[in-house]
Amino acid sequence: MQPLTKRQREILDYLQEFIQQHGYAPSLEEVGQRFGLSSLATVHKHLTNLQEKGFIRRSWNRSRSVELLPARVGQRAIEVPLMGYVAAGSPIEAIASNETIAVPEDLVGRRDTYVLRVKGDSMIDEQIRDGDFVIVEDRKTADNGEMVIALLGGHEVTLKKFYRENGRIRLQPANPAMQPIIADAANVQLQGVVVGVMRKY
Repeated sequence: MQPLTKRQREILDYLQEFIQQHGYAPSLEEVGQRFGLSSLATVHKHLTNLQEKGFIRRSWNRSRSVELLPARVGQRAIEVPLMGYVAAGSPIEAIASNETIAVPEDLVGRRDTYVLRVKGDSMIDEQIRDGDFVIVEDRKTADNGEMVIALLGGHEVTLKKFYRENGRIRLQPANPAMQPIIADAANVQLQGVVVGVMRKY
């Protein structure tokens, strides 16, 4: 499930409130008025995006036919441990925490999954920014090109793309301003592979 933009989240909240109050969905005109959108095509596009992302269902032949899909309104999220921070930049020490965070069910990996908050912007070209949350599947091996959480020298954790080259490991940032980390395989322990990213708006 893709995350919602801020506007999509606002429209979804409005649809929920309206349906709860009236027992039926608002018309395109009412959605447009509520958000100051003079073009019904724009409203239609927002609703189409919500439908594609699995939050609502619509019948094309009736007005006011928006139906919220309850599975998406929060029940299908799984509480996953938030294990602290990971550096996307220079490695930092991993900080453990006892928090959990709700993750959409289809982003949770098949193995044990946990979430780390990203500090730094070495992965900016992968659309991972400072403050985002990466969803990590607990795995000790990775394929070339996968995004990994790597433990360097037993105490520093970093988020990078993983490549095996000539018996060594290259941990590649997704930011042209930063250098890759090249290390002996013995000094790199994989902690997990990134299977999703979430951003809180």
